[in-house]
Amino acid sequence: MSASPRPGSATPGGLAPPSGVEPATTAPQSHAGPTGTGPAVPGAPDATVPTTPPRRLTVGIVGAGRVGPVLGAALARAGHRVVAITGVSTAARERIARLLPTAAVRPADEVARAATDLLLIAVPDDALAGVVTGLARTGALRPGQVVAHTSGAHGTGVLGPVRAVGALPLALHPAMTFTGTADDLTRLPGISYGVTAPVPLRAYVARLVADLGGVPEWISESDRPLYHAALAHGANHLVTLVNEAADRLRDAGVGDPAKVLGPLLTAALENALRLGDAALTGPVSRGDAGTVARHLDRLAVAAPDSVPSYLALARRTADRAIAAGRLRPVDAESLLGVLADRDREVARDRVDAPGRRAGTTGGAR
Repeated sequence: MSASPRPGSATPGGLAPPSGVEPATTAPQSHAGPTGTGPAVPGAPDATVPTTPPRRLTVGIVGAGRVGPVLGAALARAGHRVVAITGVSTAARERIARLLPTAAVRPADEVARAATDLLLIAVPDDALAGVVTGLARTGALRPGQVVAHTSGAHGTGVLGPVRAVGALPLALHPAMTFTGTADDLTRLPGISYGVTAPVPLRAYVARLVADLGGVPEWISESDRPLYHAALAHGANHLVTLVNEAADRLRDAGVGDPAKVLGPLLTAALENALRLGDAALTGPVSRGDAGTVARHLDRLAVAAPDSVPSYLALARRTADRAIAAGRLRPVDAESLLGVLADRDREVARDRVDAPGRRAGTTGGAR
C-alpha cells in the first residue's frame, strides 16, 4: 500500500490534498486552492467541518460485502483514492480483486488510519455499533476525518464514538439493492442516498453524493427508522410477494412464472409510482367478495402459509381503495366480511395448532 501524502502537501497532478478535512487553524494549501471549511460540529472536539471535499479523497472501507466495494469502485471512478479495505472471507477477497484491485486488504484499524479523508463503514446493521466502538478504542480515528456508514436503519447516533474523538459523523445509505458485482455500477447513476449529517457538513455531502452519481435525500435522525421501514417494506417485501406469486403459478401448472408475471408486475409498479392508489385494480378494489373467497379457499388447500399474508394485504388494499374513493364502503361490506371471517379462522388455527402437534407426537409414541 502506498503511503498517504503528508497533510497539507500537494498530491500528484496538482490535486487538492487528500487530507482536506484537517482540524488545523489554517486551511491546508494545494496547487488547486484551499478546501473550504465551515464551523465545528457540535460535540466534536477540535473538528472543523469541510464545506466541500477535496478533488481527490483518500478513502478506506471497512466491510467487503455487496455494498462497500461497489461504492468504493464508484469513488475510484470519480478520481478518489481507495487505498485500503477489510476482507476476510474468500468471497470478500474475490469481490475486492474484481472491483478494487489496487486497494490493500488490511485489518479494520489499519484501514481507518489509512483513510485520511473518508472512512466508509459498510457492515450489517447489528454489527455497526460494535465496529465503530472498536475503531474508536484503538485510536484509529482522528479529528477532522469523515466517518460514514451505509446503514439505512441507523442515523448518526450510532457514531457517538466518532464525535467523541473529533471525527465527523455521516449516515450515507444508497437506496438500491446490490449484487456486489460490477453490474451495480451501471445502476448507481441517479439513485437516492438517505443522508443524515450535521447541517454544516451538507455541502460536503452533496459533492460526495454527486461524485457517486446520486442525489441526496436529507433524513432527520428521528425519521431514520421510518425511512428504512418504508424501503424494506417496499423492496424487501416485494421480493417475497413476487416469489410467492411465482410459487402459486407453478402450483397452478404454469411452467415459466416469470414470463407471465414480468409484464404484469412491471406495469403495476410503474402505474403505482405514477398514479398512487389510482393504480389499484383487481377483485379487492372492486369489492368482489366471491372471487376473494374462492382465492382463499384454494390457498387454504394448496398453500396455507400464504393465507395470512393474502388476508393482510387484501385488507390493506381495501382500506386504501376506500380512502381513495376507488371502492364505496357499501360495496366493500361483503368483502370485508369475508376477510374478517377468514381472519378469525386463521386465528383459531394458530391457537389450535400446538394442541394438534402435541396430539400427533403423542400418537407416534
